[in-house]
Amino acid sequence: MNGVLGQTGVLLAFLGSLATVVVLGYGLMAHKPSLIRHGRGYSLVLLAGALLATVAMERALLTHDFSLAYVAANNSRETPLLFTITGMWSALQGSILLWGVVLSVYIGTLLFRTRRRPSDELPSWAILIASLVAAFFFALMLGPANPFVHVTGAIPADGTGPNPLLQDNPLVAIHPLFLYLGFVGFTVPFAFALASLITNRLDEDWVTETRRWTLIAWGFLTVGIVLGAWWSYQVLGWGGYWAWDPVENAALLPWLAGTAYLHSSIAQQRRGIMRIWNISLVVSAFSLTILGTFFTRSGILQSVHSFSDSSLGPFLLVFFFVAVGASLALIAWRGDGLRSERVIVPSVSRESAFFVNNVLFSVFAFVVLLGTTFPLLVEAVNGAQVTVGAPFFNSFIGPLGIAILFFMAVAPLLPWQKTNRALVQKRLLWPAMAAAVAVVVEIVARVHSPGQIFAYPMAVFAGAAALRQAVFHTIYSRRRKDGVAKFLFSRTNGAMLVHLGVVLIALALVSSAAYGQRGSLVLKPGQSAVFDGHTFTYHGVQTVVTPAKTSLEALISVDGSASFAPEVSQFGNNTEVVGTPAIRPGLIDDVYLTLDLPPKSSSGPATFGVVIQPLVSWIWISGGLMAVGTAIAAFGTKDVSPLESVEEELEVRKDESDPEVPVNT
Repeated sequence: MNGVLGQTGVLLAFLGSLATVVVLGYGLMAHKPSLIRHGRGYSLVLLAGALLATVAMERALLTHDFSLAYVAANNSRETPLLFTITGMWSALQGSILLWGVVLSVYIGTLLFRTRRRPSDELPSWAILIASLVAAFFFALMLGPANPFVHVTGAIPADGTGPNPLLQDNPLVAIHPLFLYLGFVGFTVPFAFALASLITNRLDEDWVTETRRWTLIAWGFLTVGIVLGAWWSYQVLGWGGYWAWDPVENAALLPWLAGTAYLHSSIAQQRRGIMRIWNISLVVSAFSLTILGTFFTRSGILQSVHSFSDSSLGPFLLVFFFVAVGASLALIAWRGDGLRSERVIVPSVSRESAFFVNNVLFSVFAFVVLLGTTFPLLVEAVNGAQVTVGAPFFNSFIGPLGIAILFFMAVAPLLPWQKTNRALVQKRLLWPAMAAAVAVVVEIVARVHSPGQIFAYPMAVFAGAAALRQAVFHTIYSRRRKDGVAKFLFSRTNGAMLVHLGVVLIALALVSSAAYGQRGSLVLKPGQSAVFDGHTFTYHGVQTVVTPAKTSLEALISVDGSASFAPEVSQFGNNTEVVGTPAIRPGLIDDVYLTLDLPPKSSSGPATFGVVIQPLVSWIWISGGLMAVGTAIAAFGTKDVSPLESVEEELEVRKDESDPEVPVNT
């Protein structure tokens, strides 16, 4: 029953997406409003089919329908309810279904948002292109990624259960969802970008249309990446949160392209410049999500985060090249129209800062892409296997990160076009003074590492610049009597809150890398030891048996607190032993414990791994700040002109040909 419902849903979604493409495409080409309306309506068939398939899969998991091969391989009767539900995205076929249903929801939302504009060709073309992407993924589910294939032979009485690493922490319930909401969300800006090229509407309409969609996708992806780092930190037992793993990089790449677009789109909205940049960045963000799916779902890269080995690689790679090729062809076709009459004049201006910022993010993405794909290229050429580790990435990313922090600080404070030295000095005075104080503190603290010497003051500089903007908006809102609520939830303040989150993450990354301590303790029951200023007392072990797993817990207290319990576990019939760390979080540092070698007897010694991670909790806190800031930037009140005085407004306007008051969005 579940298999029949699921197959019906997948087929219905595929036919709905095809009908949308064919009918809507014909209506748009023939300029027939009735066909356009009907074509748009078929998107609801796509949505209904995707939801039916999803309900069928979850029903199969919850009822332990082991007649489906996917359920038998990723579920068991002992699997807890939460991880039974999350089993849908625990392996290849289910994750493709998740991609399809998320995309269908986005298309349905786009249809609803543009329901009062049925004659507007721009959103209709965008729905068509997004539906074409959906057709590809549901075609995969009808073929090599079918999640509703029945088992061959006798139906097993029980399944093998999910991968142990995927049933050891509740973050697996939300991390993939946010990641997919971000990944798939970039389809909508991509669809609008291509729609603008097809309709020759190359002005700022499509950018205005897609900025909120991009913010939503970018915000979801940001939260997904932070949650992924947190999951890695809490589950894998190595005491870190980012290892430049290929799958981590696959998520970072579209995030970088999306970040660059969000900044340069402001320049196009305000000055009508950077049109080719923006089209290219949106195409890159979407294309990199497909490439990332290829990395994670083809089995071509070995990663602790990748749980599939499949035949999907060629299909995904062909789709990637088709998407890139079609986009480049459309850009070349409309090349003349994409040229702006305005150019970026080298000057101390906001658009110049945005341009440099884009170059930095592009170089950042290129380094990550090169480091990720280089082993594949070497193996393809001469068959040799090489690895590219953290030292390669860190040697480039450190300087790039410092430069990005600098332009993140100065760009929002600069006026458009050009300005004079006095104006720049006025706006950067307090942030520069804060950075100078940070330098003095470094001297007193005898900081010697070149990375820290530059990173800390630059992070303080960027944070102070963001705070300056927020304080100024407070003063300006009072002056205009706009009300506190309008100030608090303005789009500029949302952006500044995101900037503050980035600054805090940068400080946490630098501090944990520079001052983190790792060690090993061998203790017998009742013994204590001191490591990096913390006292550890070992009390013994206990065995805990649940329907899902059998665990050996070691009880150890830190600084006289209640006992923590790092453990090793076996899940169900799986013979693999999985270690789970115990973490004492704190705003200053985290104490991270792993049971590296269990005792051979209850009175014997146990070996513990100890990691002291300074400020690492601020990464998760900052991720929350960035999520809130993104929501405010996407849905907050529209900003008024953030000019400090009438005199400054006149000073800026003297050098501006555009009579419109500059607006900081």
